Amino acid sequence: MSLDADVTRPLLFEIAWEVANKVGGIYTVIKSKAPVTCNEYDDRYCLIGPLSYKTAPLEVEETKPSSAAMRSAIDSLQSAGIKTLFGRWLIEGSPYVLLLDVGSASSRMGEWKADLWNIAAVPSPSDDQETNQAIMFGYLVTWFLGEKRPVVIAHFHEWQAGVALILIRKRYLNLATVFTTHATLLGRYLCAGDVDFYNNLKFFDVDAEAGKRGIYHRYCIERAAAHCADVFTTVSHITAYEAEWLLKRKPDGVLPNGLNVIKFSAIHEFQNRHAIAKEKIHEFVRGHFYGHYNFNLDNTLYFFTAGRYEFRNKGVDMFIESLARLNARLKELESDITVVAFIIMPAATHSFTVDALKGQAVMKQLRETVNEIQNSVGHRIFESAAKGEIPDSKILMDEEEIVMLKRRIYALRLKLFNFASDRVKVIFHPEFLSSNNPLLAIDYEDFVRGCHLGVFPSYYEPWGYTPAECTVMGVPSITTNLSGFGCFMSEMISVPSDYGIYIVDRRLKSVEESVNQLADHMVEFCKKTRRQRINQRNRTERLSDVLDWKRMGQEYIKARWVAIRRKYPALVAKHDEECGENSDDDGKSDFQYHQKVPRPPSMPGSPRLRDRILWIITLTC
Repeated sequence: MSLDADVTRPLLFEIAWEVANKVGGIYTVIKSKAPVTCNEYDDRYCLIGPLSYKTAPLEVEETKPSSAAMRSAIDSLQSAGIKTLFGRWLIEGSPYVLLLDVGSASSRMGEWKADLWNIAAVPSPSDDQETNQAIMFGYLVTWFLGEKRPVVIAHFHEWQAGVALILIRKRYLNLATVFTTHATLLGRYLCAGDVDFYNNLKFFDVDAEAGKRGIYHRYCIERAAAHCADVFTTVSHITAYEAEWLLKRKPDGVLPNGLNVIKFSAIHEFQNRHAIAKEKIHEFVRGHFYGHYNFNLDNTLYFFTAGRYEFRNKGVDMFIESLARLNARLKELESDITVVAFIIMPAATHSFTVDALKGQAVMKQLRETVNEIQNSVGHRIFESAAKGEIPDSKILMDEEEIVMLKRRIYALRLKLFNFASDRVKVIFHPEFLSSNNPLLAIDYEDFVRGCHLGVFPSYYEPWGYTPAECTVMGVPSITTNLSGFGCFMSEMISVPSDYGIYIVDRRLKSVEESVNQLADHMVEFCKKTRRQRINQRNRTERLSDVLDWKRMGQEYIKARWVAIRRKYPALVAKHDEECGENSDDDGKSDFQYHQKVPRPPSMPGSPRLRDRILWIITLTC
């Protein structure tokens, strides 16, 4: 490459399976980060993803590339029969996107899979459609990026985009590369089972564990991508620790997920919006418990947890257990506070009938569940017998029915029956919230604003957008030191609980101790006066800037610059010489050095407690 190339104005390509293609959380990361990246790179920034004919017409406005190099690279693909869509992504910032139709390359799949095996010994079973698509996507991306250009940074997200990193390294393409894993494949699978994941992380036979779970080929792609990238990053320190042992490379840095805070900001209105949203929840609660018993809504607190239905990974088991202990503690204290705890998680709706949502007793639910399963089992026995087969006892109950029965038994053991004497009432809502829902007609964002506390005691959570969203909306939350968000906040803030971020220790404490700690945090919150809660919400909302992409995006800038230093050392040395800068950091960077947010000067927020502290100071003086 010519030494005249400008390392300060590189082209940036960001590659992910979820570009203009909503599948999971990475879509949110890329979409919310786009405005900040566009401000930095302008038209030198382009995202690359797969072409989905279902979503692309709604997400992308087709345009022609203004760059001759871009037109040439796209023409090269199209002349070989590869279908593409180039245009502006219809989101804030309007970044360029290039979507590649992997299906149009299906005739080359056999050739490419054989090549991948020959150059990297990555297997690829024929029946794994997702891996087949990832391989074709990787070859198409490499084809496009292989065209000669000046300084280029290519940033890849997750294993689905990882094949291109292997090819770039093997073909010696002159690109500076960054790979970010948002969660390791094997980590998710291991945590889904009942294993002591973090304490045994150093001892797993990763190849054997991946093989047992049928994901060895995917694991090979992910691990190879981590090793082939110039810079390897994760979204949190807890995931960095996990990746070091499972992928066998220590990450170079951490790129925490941010939020587009402007979307959530309500300036001085967030307390009023809390009151308005809370009234909507009041209406639902009145209807839900009407005819059973009434309680004072002025003394009612709304707690909630939300997310994918992963009972253990999301800490739902711990949340329910701690609610039972909170119930007992509030009774002991003779508290007049009632806690209504919402569990918002999509699940099969026949598992919870409308009667269940209207507050029917747990024993009735258990009886109905057993009757449903009994009918299903009887039908399966009949079907097998009619075929002349002896029914297999192992498949008489399917996985969904076992989970449903366990849930009823669990509720029975914890005695969370929503009796009139209970200080804690539990409501399970098995659908995502929407203003069109006939039972709880409220959007998720408004629901969060109306609640008093979010509870997310996750066991496996590489980042955790739900508590982060609570924070920018001024809603206190409970998280854990096994979530990326919890780790980040404990590093950023001297005393997180002062700002409404309570962190449960699930790393070093036993399950029993963690449950008690979670219950203690909830009891402590219930003891707060209304004025104390308002003060705490104000402090929580002040943390919004900490989570803004304008701040978090700085870590991406560092990662890209480290990649450039490692890939183009001669160009960087020339640049540093001309600018009089020192370039002897050999590409290593302290990605995250933050000065901690101190305790708030208004601590404690309650005038009553403040007077008491002043009184104590007077006595000690």
